[in-house]
Amino acid sequence: MKLPSLNIQILLGAVFGVAIGLYFHGLGAEQQTVQSGLYVAGLIGTLFIDLLKMILIPLVFCSISVGIANLRQHQQMHRVWVATLLFFMGSMLIAIILGLSASLYFKPGTGLQLNMFENAMQNFEAKQLPLPEFFAQFLHGLFVNPFTALAQGNVLAVVMFALILGVALVMGGDRFKHVRTILQEALDVTMLIVGWIMRLAPLGIMALLIKLVAVQDVAMLSTLAKFVAVVMGTTLLHGIVVLPLILYLFTRRSPLWFWRGAREALVTAFATSSSAATLPITLRCTIQHLKVKPEIAGFVTPLGSTINMDGTALYEAAAALFVANLVGVELSLMQQLIVCFTAMIAAMGAPGIPSAGMVTMVLVLQSVGLPAEAIAILLPIDRLLDTLRTTVNVEGDMVGSLVVQKLVTQTSH
Repeated sequence: MKLPSLNIQILLGAVFGVAIGLYFHGLGAEQQTVQSGLYVAGLIGTLFIDLLKMILIPLVFCSISVGIANLRQHQQMHRVWVATLLFFMGSMLIAIILGLSASLYFKPGTGLQLNMFENAMQNFEAKQLPLPEFFAQFLHGLFVNPFTALAQGNVLAVVMFALILGVALVMGGDRFKHVRTILQEALDVTMLIVGWIMRLAPLGIMALLIKLVAVQDVAMLSTLAKFVAVVMGTTLLHGIVVLPLILYLFTRRSPLWFWRGAREALVTAFATSSSAATLPITLRCTIQHLKVKPEIAGFVTPLGSTINMDGTALYEAAAALFVANLVGVELSLMQQLIVCFTAMIAAMGAPGIPSAGMVTMVLVLQSVGLPAEAIAILLPIDRLLDTLRTTVNVEGDMVGSLVVQKLVTQTSH
C-alpha cells in the first residue's frame, strides 16, 4: 500500500493533533486517560525536537561555511550579503510598523485593570537588562570559542565562526580545496539525516499540537482576547499578505506556489515554536521544493533563523503598547520610535527557541520605562502566540532566500 506524500502526512498529523488536543481539553486535565495521553505526546514531541536540535549545529556550521565558499567562486558574496541584510531589516521594519499601527488603532489593554493580574506579577522575577548592557552582551556572545559554541548549541556564535571560516576558505583559494570538499560532504550527510528525521515529522507534529491545545488556559485567553486577536490578525496579515506581496513584486512567483513548497517547514514551525529547530526542514524545503541555489539558501536561511524575526518584532512592538495601555501610559511618538528600534534589536538578539521573545521583551518595555513585571501577564498566552510568530519568522527566511536569489542573478547579468 502506497502511503500519502510527506506533505499530506504532516498536514494530517497537524489536524489530528489539534482535534485530539481539543478532545483532551474537554475531558479535563485530571482524567487518567488525558494524563497518560499527554505523557506519551510529551515523549514523542520532545524526541522529535531533540532530533532536530541534534542535527541543527552541524547543519548550520556546514551550510554557512560551504555556502560562502561557493558564493565567492561565483563572485557574488558581496551582493548576497547586502541583499540579505537589506531584506531582513526592511521586512522587520514593516512588521514592527504593522504591529504598532494595529495596537494604536485597536488599543488592546484599555479598560483592563492591572490588579486583575497581581498574582501573576508578584510571582514573576524580571531580569533587568538595560539596552547598552544587552548590546554589550549580544556582541560578547558573537565571538565565542567555536568548540564551546558547538557544544552548547549557541547558534549565533556558530554562525559567526562559520562566516569567518567560509571567508578564510575563499581567501585561501585552492590551498584549502580539501577542507571545502570535506565540509561539502559533511553537509550532504547532514541533509541525508534530516531526510530520515522528516519521516518522524507527522508523528512529532501531532504530539506537539496535542500538548499545546490541551493545556491552554482558556480563562486567561478570554480576558486578553482583544490583544490576542490584534496580534494574531496583524501576524497573519504580515504572513499572508505582506510577505507574499514582497515575493511577488521581486520574483513574480505566486503565493500558492510558495506555500506548496514551504508547507512542511511552516507546519513544523507552527508545532515546534522554534525557528532554530525548524531550520533543517526550512533548508530542505528552500533547496528542494523552492529551488533556491544551495549556496544562497545555505547562507540566508541559517542567518535568518538567528536574526530575521518578523513575527517576534511585530509581537514585541504590539505588546509594549498593550502594556502601556494597561498601565495607562500614553507613549509619545519619540517613545514609539524607541520601541520600534528596540524591538528590532531585541528580535535580532532573541535566540530561535520557544518563547525567547519573552527574554528580550523586558528590554523593549524598559526602553520606554514600562514595568518589566507586566510581561508575567503575557506568559499564559505567549505559547499560543509563539506558534504563529515563529511560522511567520520562518516564512520570512524562505521568502528572503527567493528574493535574494532573484536580486543576485539580476545584478550579475
